[in-house]
Amino acid sequence: MAAAPLFTPDGAGFVADASTAGPWDPAMMHGGAPSALLAHAIETTDPGAELAVTRLTIEFLGAVPVGPVAVATSLAKGGRSFQVVEATLDAGERTACLARAVRLRRADLPGATAAPPGYGEDRLPPPEDGDPMPLFVSPDSAMFYPDATEMRHVGGELGSGRAAAWIRLRGDLLPGEAPSPLARTVAAADFANGLSWILPFDEWLFVNTELTVHLHRRPAGEWIGLDARTVSDRSGAALAHGTLHDLGGPFGICAESLFVAPRA
Repeated sequence: MAAAPLFTPDGAGFVADASTAGPWDPAMMHGGAPSALLAHAIETTDPGAELAVTRLTIEFLGAVPVGPVAVATSLAKGGRSFQVVEATLDAGERTACLARAVRLRRADLPGATAAPPGYGEDRLPPPEDGDPMPLFVSPDSAMFYPDATEMRHVGGELGSGRAAAWIRLRGDLLPGEAPSPLARTVAAADFANGLSWILPFDEWLFVNTELTVHLHRRPAGEWIGLDARTVSDRSGAALAHGTLHDLGGPFGICAESLFVAPRA
């Protein structure tokens, strides 16, 4: 059964569905939801919407409330072959997210296809071979997972610092508008932290402050595979990173810088 759209247009902005909520606070969004909306805004910005986004960084300046948001984009660098697009996502009277993306011209260059020996051989088992991902917390209301996303665990041990899963958005990004491959990718990539957690969830906070995604090709299909790892340091910083897959193999990487602190 399809889920409700993540966002509904409202005047010049959007209203987030209750299913965008994250695990830390039911009043605040999971990072994958605003990331998907920013990705959509960036890749559809003209002139240059025909170009391909090959790198996207989203900085979370604070938690994003479940509710009204507004998105604005601008070209920091124009051009026919290479562009830089910037975007903001405002919630209430503050800017909650900053984004910056590289867009490159699309081409058909068979001779440019190359990879080192063994690249792509370590593919993830298919989604149908996986098991439904256990819930990170016991929700009292709708949450991004499991209400807006489906996740299939296919590798690694939860809590070990490395795990792999297939992730699929259950519904549209906007009413009548399916998520683009880029929107699906960033929504899935933001699970790197939660998927590969290494510190006990009930004792520690490990919150992502940003998300960066690099793509060397356009992904295909609804399912995005994520093979994620997390390493944490006594300084209070941690890094979650992962390889992104579709059913054809790896197509990019992602990373998140984490803030770590004991739960009060």
